[in-house]
Amino acid sequence: MSAAVSEKGYLIRRLAEAPTVPCPCGQSTRPLTRADTAACNLHVTFITDSVRHYHRHCTEVYYILEGRGKMDLDGDMVDVEAGMIILIEPGTRHRLWSAEGVQTIVFGVPALDPKDEYFD
Repeated sequence: MSAAVSEKGYLIRRLAEAPTVPCPCGQSTRPLTRADTAACNLHVTFITDSVRHYHRHCTEVYYILEGRGKMDLDGDMVDVEAGMIILIEPGTRHRLWSAEGVQTIVFGVPALDPKDEYFD
């Protein structure tokens, strides 16, 4: 995997070249992380039962690619399915779970800092 954004001002990466790592949400393939740019991150994550958490600085956008599940957003239970977009502002506690599993793109602004993940 190549390093951070080049002096030319862009980065090109294939999803297949990105590492897949365990995270509190499940298994996350991370083609764009804070190591590349502080501007944003993009993860493709498979979730069956994430840990309820929140961020103080990062706004997240979930785009559900496949599957159905439920999401807890500060105590509001929402059914999620493929094609949905969920915007999660900083400070909003959230958790997603699904018996079959949900594959989602998680886009964060600014890029997720591991120190900006808080658990109750």
